[in-house]
Amino acid sequence: MKQPFRARAPAFDADAINTTIQRALASAGLDTTTGPMHEVTETIRRAMAAGGFADAPPSADSGSVIDVEARTVADDDDADAARGREPPTDKARSGTGSVEAYRFNNGAGSRAYKVYVPAGPPGAPRAIIVMLHGCTQSADDFAAGTQMNRLADEHGLVVVYPEQDAQANNSKCWNWFKPQDQQRGAGEPSLIAGIAAEVAQRQGTDPHRVFVAGLSAGAAMAVVLGETYPELFAGVGAHSGLPYGSARDVPSALAAMKGGSAGKKGLGAAAPPRGKAVQAVPVIVFHGDRDHTVQQSNGAHIVQQARDAYAAQRGGTGLHVDTQEGVAGGRGFTRTVHADTDGQARIESWTVHGAGHAWSGGHASGSFTDGKGPDASAEMVRFFLALPRAGAS
Repeated sequence: MKQPFRARAPAFDADAINTTIQRALASAGLDTTTGPMHEVTETIRRAMAAGGFADAPPSADSGSVIDVEARTVADDDDADAARGREPPTDKARSGTGSVEAYRFNNGAGSRAYKVYVPAGPPGAPRAIIVMLHGCTQSADDFAAGTQMNRLADEHGLVVVYPEQDAQANNSKCWNWFKPQDQQRGAGEPSLIAGIAAEVAQRQGTDPHRVFVAGLSAGAAMAVVLGETYPELFAGVGAHSGLPYGSARDVPSALAAMKGGSAGKKGLGAAAPPRGKAVQAVPVIVFHGDRDHTVQQSNGAHIVQQARDAYAAQRGGTGLHVDTQEGVAGGRGFTRTVHADTDGQARIESWTVHGAGHAWSGGHASGSFTDGKGPDASAEMVRFFLALPRAGAS
């Protein structure tokens, strides 16, 4: 059930300290109920008690996580209404087209996914956008918050929503930080790429116009997919995400989220990602400058990886950079476009001023959304559809 957490406690309150710890761990998709991380949190709890603090509560339920509005996320619309949050409507979830549910299997496992198909016959082979939800979210939740189905109706797009399995990650985060899930032909990249290819074949869509976007852990996995399957994905959208190869285990995941590199400069210190991206796949990045779950420096690293990959692919040829300031939806933003010699945008970066860890311009019926700011969904669709057909002669 979606029940709000208690109000923020005063400074030095053990409950608040424990909540902060749980937020950081859950945002990384870590299970604190069993295994090594359970022992770590129990040790911290005991240490706080021994130090004279009020006894901290037990670890949060393994099915919950605290997001930007300090609430748990589930699938109960009645709880949404009771809390004063608008529940997802059929239109918010599905637009005017149809929603189909499937399950994909390969050697790496199995994942459920939903497909939104806009109403009416396509005038030409449609483009596909694969949308990867963040931690604790579902396909319906993410569709409602991003309103991508509404844009699919407008532009004639097929939208695919893979769903992470709770057995693969307790908080339903995509496992962007595991080495086996950062490789081609293995783990979750192979599952998501397989889903995209299956939908393209079933729907008869344009094979050169398949895109992938995500939020938070989903954004980090979208970046992984651009690196591991560049022949399939013609563009990447990363909202509040992390660069490729920025983590290899739990400590480095937590450090990367805070803008540092574990084992180098320490947690929270600015440091470049360990991995190196070599595929020059076009990318659009959104990040709030008050995101304290995944620090904004991660968005800057995604951009730098993309610039480096493009320069290496083009023999050192750089990109022309143009920056503009503006206001949209009540929030200021800085938009930077990196274009090639033909004027084609290859990288686009949006910094949303005053925004936290939430989808910019999102709908209140979905979790992790910010109703203010530029419409990230609309801008990503614009960026994707303006790209030349990948692989086309």
